[in-house]
Amino acid sequence: MSGDLVGVWEVALSDGVHRIEFEHGTTTGKRVIYIDGKEVVRRDWMFKLVGKETFTVGGTETKATINIDAVSGFAYEYTLEINGKSLKKYMENRAKVTSTWVLNLDGVDCRIVLEKDTMDIWCNGQKMETAGEFVEDGTETHFTVADHDCCIKAVSSGKKRDGLIHTLLVDGVEVTESTE
Repeated sequence: MSGDLVGVWEVALSDGVHRIEFEHGTTTGKRVIYIDGKEVVRRDWMFKLVGKETFTVGGTETKATINIDAVSGFAYEYTLEINGKSLKKYMENRAKVTSTWVLNLDGVDCRIVLEKDTMDIWCNGQKMETAGEFVEDGTETHFTVADHDCCIKAVSSGKKRDGLIHTLLVDGVEVTESTE
């Protein structure tokens, strides 16, 4: 990395937490974007120093845009948008539509994400094979992680505003949801 590094963002997606780094050479017009340390965009000799760079992040190919705006004189401001929303707005919305659990299984850290709208379940970047069933008080979605029986139970909260409560059980033991 050179001295042109102007922005670093951490973005939590279903397939993992990705680190986005942006280099902007205001004398050379260079723009370089790295995701998780890997170069994904490089432009040299851009005569326009302001503008935007759009790219995709992660296995979910989520759309991301870095906006480059001139603030004053030779000062620039860099903002990251995910799916057309500011990073803050995107993460707030994401907290509503996903549940995330971080746990250690057999010495391996696992990050399990439930996408509530699709009921897709991800573990450490892999979309899991699941089997769903209706039970007396809601639904259970079963999957396996490293020979462990996992189940996400969805039960009505009884309050319309709160909707469903999702609980992860691993080998029958409840795991606390994490806030990223």
